[in-house]
Amino acid sequence: MIARMKRSNLVAACVGILSSASFVGAQLPTPTTPKNLPKVTIKHLKGKSRIEIDGKLFTEYVYEGWANPILYPVHGAHGVAMTRNFPMKKGVKAEATDHKHHRSLWFTHGEINGHDFWAGKGRIVQAETSASQGDNVVIIISRNDYMVGDKRICRDKRTIAFHAQPEGRFIDYEIILQASDGDVVFGDTKEGSMAMRVTPSLRLKGKAAKGHIRNSEGVKDKKAWGKRAKWVDYYGPVEGKTVGVAIFDHPDNYGHPCRWHARDYGLVAANPWGIHHFERAPKGTGEMRLKAGRAMRLRYRFYFHAGTTEDAKVAAQYEKFAILGPVQEPKVKKQASGKDRPRKNR
Repeated sequence: MIARMKRSNLVAACVGILSSASFVGAQLPTPTTPKNLPKVTIKHLKGKSRIEIDGKLFTEYVYEGWANPILYPVHGAHGVAMTRNFPMKKGVKAEATDHKHHRSLWFTHGEINGHDFWAGKGRIVQAETSASQGDNVVIIISRNDYMVGDKRICRDKRTIAFHAQPEGRFIDYEIILQASDGDVVFGDTKEGSMAMRVTPSLRLKGKAAKGHIRNSEGVKDKKAWGKRAKWVDYYGPVEGKTVGVAIFDHPDNYGHPCRWHARDYGLVAANPWGIHHFERAPKGTGEMRLKAGRAMRLRYRFYFHAGTTEDAKVAAQYEKFAILGPVQEPKVKKQASGKDRPRKNR
């Protein structure tokens, strides 16, 4: 336990390594007519992998050239671009150039053993990767080292599944954080963690901004910042089409329902920690320690949809995601310590 904590705590999933087969069976809906679903394919390029749906770009998994692996660009419903181009591509009309560490779609955290991986002062370096492809799904599995200089702080294993259904496009993003090199403390900061920087017209303020925010608790727009919710949805006009992206926080995640670093300027991030900033609690309240040799799983889903939150039935889509789990439950060693325990309400 962390010395400054005042009560015992629980994390829902401290796990071993999942196979790609169990991930597919657990995380993805089983189609009854797979031939009618969009075909998802992968192409391996230098420093990245390109994911296509029916021969057109969905996204690219970029693992070289930046401080951490990113997905860029990301094309949503109707094939429109859903993320900001800067800093990967500069000079795009109406795009803001603030926060150059906000790179499309990514996972990291602002305080890991005191080091700022969010702002790029620490690096997440891919050590190995593999990929598999089915008729309507592509899965990338990678192992990554969290580095400060030549020193490794910890590791993670990421399993990212790309799939499409008639109702929209999906990215399932699973991270298994591993205390491979001693205890790991995830700091109590708003800067994190499963994040996306949306395209300008989905923002609430700034040039071209015409977007809206909704969360699972009915909180709207700017008021959604720092609030706990099962999901958050950004929607608005992009290239003449009303589209959106909802991010789902799985019920088994640490701190569920998480707090959301959901900014009116276009950042949206699911943060399992950050109580100090979001709720003005004493510094360190939301700190979490993962003991050496242990691991913790976090699962998220990105749902790229047409229409508004209501049009896309975001709440119903979340419930489909919430009941899914691994086909074979991995052996739990021991639970990590931290302030929050997952809430069972969905």
